[in-house]
Amino acid sequence: MKRTPAQPAAAVIGGGMSGLVAARELATAGFAVTVLEASQRLGGSVHAHEVAGLSLDAGAESFATRTTAVADLLEELGLADDIEYPAAGDAWLQTPNAVRKLPSTGVLGIPADPLAPDVKAVIGQTAALRAAADLAAPVSKHLTDGAMSLGELVRNRMGHAVLDSLVTPVVSGVHSADPDALDVDAVAPGLRAAVVKHGSLARAVGSMRQAAPAGSAVGSLTGGMHRLTAALVEELTDRGVDVRTGARVSRLAAREDEYTVVWSETEEALAVSRVVIATDGPSAVDLAAQLDPDLAVYRPEPGAGVSLVTLVLDYPELDVAPRGNGVLVAPETEGIGAKALTHATAKWQWLAAEAGPGTQVLRLSYGRLSERHARLADADDETLYHAAVSDASALLDVDVTEQDVLGWDVIRHRGALPFATTGHRQRVDAFRAALAKHRRLDAVGGWLSGTGLAAVVADARARTRITAR
Repeated sequence: MKRTPAQPAAAVIGGGMSGLVAARELATAGFAVTVLEASQRLGGSVHAHEVAGLSLDAGAESFATRTTAVADLLEELGLADDIEYPAAGDAWLQTPNAVRKLPSTGVLGIPADPLAPDVKAVIGQTAALRAAADLAAPVSKHLTDGAMSLGELVRNRMGHAVLDSLVTPVVSGVHSADPDALDVDAVAPGLRAAVVKHGSLARAVGSMRQAAPAGSAVGSLTGGMHRLTAALVEELTDRGVDVRTGARVSRLAAREDEYTVVWSETEEALAVSRVVIATDGPSAVDLAAQLDPDLAVYRPEPGAGVSLVTLVLDYPELDVAPRGNGVLVAPETEGIGAKALTHATAKWQWLAAEAGPGTQVLRLSYGRLSERHARLADADDETLYHAAVSDASALLDVDVTEQDVLGWDVIRHRGALPFATTGHRQRVDAFRAALAKHRRLDAVGGWLSGTGLAAVVADARARTRITAR
């Protein structure tokens, strides 16, 4: 699609998933769009890498199906027929004392039925009775006032055992953080309101699960989620969008109804009428503060980093998937450094077919849950590789040796997970309200929308459509 002189110009700063989606919305609305990505790679955490001849997801491997946000986008891109759901299989939980199946009726590990056998198997009869007291306990007014952490909500309603043995392993696997540090409204939007409405945390979780679309909680694409990035880039190119990599924006200025965006060492500049900042939180606030110094107070802490180790094994004994789709690890578990293991060839049928019988793809995740975990997550690739081989053996109860490894890779996502500390949702709302004073300027990204493709895609589309006019 050729641009016409009458087209208003827009700049999207950042070529991650939120930036690509925002660019698509602006192009659809009639803008001549330029995307400026500082790195040499588009898609953010949604990209591919090759290990042992297999093209694999290097970051996000799935999307939540609690809304249709991602599925709708995939349909528009012609990929709806390639949506795939995980093979049947349980998730497991490794605690300091045992490995058990993770209860299946929860949200972030919070059980909808505290007295269910699989809940009692993990936390015990006494702790399950304590958790069930939530069903009868009155809801305190404190629940609706001010900021609250996820840990505080779970501990007050269901007790320490549910928090420590169920919620913490799940949340640390997803967010690389302690539930006591995470804003409940950021990581579980609508949960507090549901507790007030239904009179208990358990019933609130049950209502949220019932409201979710039928079927699997997550989906992916045959061939990997990185195909979403490729499809977006292809469509943007076809629409005439100017997509640039290696273009780090250094200055943002405004004059009347026009913005000037400056990037690269040669200080190339572009005048536009519309700007969307789609970077990480600290970078976004630093740029916005060039227009309004008062915005600097909203600068968030850098997000948590994650190191992912992919192992491709020749290990036919694991064809039976002894730990289902994977294992979450309680942080206090001794001798294991990973916070989660995904048995990708057990989880995704397309990958099992491509890899062939006997070949296993494992993904182990390392995050900064403690000083010990941080040291390991930041270690060199070789150290992480050896840790992954050892952790895979322990978590799957097999003896993996280096002779079994067909290939491996380490991918590091720096600041990948927005650190949604208590009060985060209020800070996001305040930042966006202050930003709204600047006409045709907005910010999108996981640090604002919350973690996960579903949240990022929905927020980027909604914000860009609202302000595209």
